[in-house]
Amino acid sequence: MKITEIETIPVRMPIGFFKDGDDKTGGKNAAPKFYKGEPLIQKVKRDANGHKLLDYVIVKIHTDEGITGVGEAPTDTKEPLEAVKFIIDKMFIPNLIGLDPFNLERSLDLIRWRTSRGANRGSASAIDLALYDLVGKALNVNVTTLLGGVYRDRVLASIEVPRNTPEKMAEHSVEYYEQGIRGIKAKIGSDYERDAECLRAIRDALGDDISLRADVNGAYTVQQAIRLCNLANKYDVGLELIEQPTPAYDLAGMARVVKAVDIPVEADESAYSLYQVFEILKREAADIINPKCSKAGGILGVKKWATVTEAAGKEVVIGTEYGLGLRVAAKVILGAALKNAQPIVEFTEIMLHDLLLKEPLELKDGWIDVPTKPGIGWELDNEKIAKYIPADFPK
Repeated sequence: MKITEIETIPVRMPIGFFKDGDDKTGGKNAAPKFYKGEPLIQKVKRDANGHKLLDYVIVKIHTDEGITGVGEAPTDTKEPLEAVKFIIDKMFIPNLIGLDPFNLERSLDLIRWRTSRGANRGSASAIDLALYDLVGKALNVNVTTLLGGVYRDRVLASIEVPRNTPEKMAEHSVEYYEQGIRGIKAKIGSDYERDAECLRAIRDALGDDISLRADVNGAYTVQQAIRLCNLANKYDVGLELIEQPTPAYDLAGMARVVKAVDIPVEADESAYSLYQVFEILKREAADIINPKCSKAGGILGVKKWATVTEAAGKEVVIGTEYGLGLRVAAKVILGAALKNAQPIVEFTEIMLHDLLLKEPLELKDGWIDVPTKPGIGWELDNEKIAKYIPADFPK
């Protein structure tokens, strides 16, 4: 079997609002106690109706045997749509045409050559997903089989709730609960005292049965992180973990937090390559590692991160990353197939916009069943895709 053609299709998805009109991404910080000057505000891309916009590149890898694998790449301010599509079209495709897709790891090594956070991380993950999908279809097995089978047949969906006042964060959490969500990850990191009140408000609103986690995005000092954890314990909110409490570069500070608190500390922004994961574990700077396809370069990269983490006796949480239906399916698969993956997987993207799937995603009391069909197991709808191709994208 040989790769004969690779298509790249740009799509632009509008993000929905909460019932009160607030954006489902971003957040509202607490007012600063002291004047620090006017804040730097990055311009947000929106459509005519005020919706924030997320861009993706869908990739289709065709072969001489008529089998096609499909993947997708996310974009962000560091890897915008134009850059991601250009990287795949001009850098990846010329090196992949004519290769045997069954040489999956070798093919990925050919394009994923950066060892740290390079400009091709998200782009490479699209090729990775498409190759796994293709090989699974060719063998008539689900990708879980290619990864060695499953340890669990379903995962619990956790959803991020943006920073806001305690009342608003509780209100938005209840809205997600009413839509079937049983896991909440509160986005905090503006004022640790207000943040603790936000966690208490969410727990009071939803009760003890939901999973409650918190993401600081590196915004605290060591002292603030410790104080937040102490307040969370004082308020008895049942906080399951605190993600990236200190800045990404401050592994020494992360290690101090790990030693000072009894709430598990998760590394996200500090971990953008396999060697960074190794360094975090060596320094005992985290209890949990957060791998994502877009950070690790795809399914293969996440599996490697998980293996290194398992060697250190630690767990991984498959984290939130913007995506369409295929990326969601890949995360369900990874959450089920990796031995040291927690059964709670972050899926904020399922509440942001249409996943462009042929069959709608089904939540069963907060859980998502693992795909079983060949390849990644879920299929995108070409008619839906056509509706979201941006008309103004340069040809």
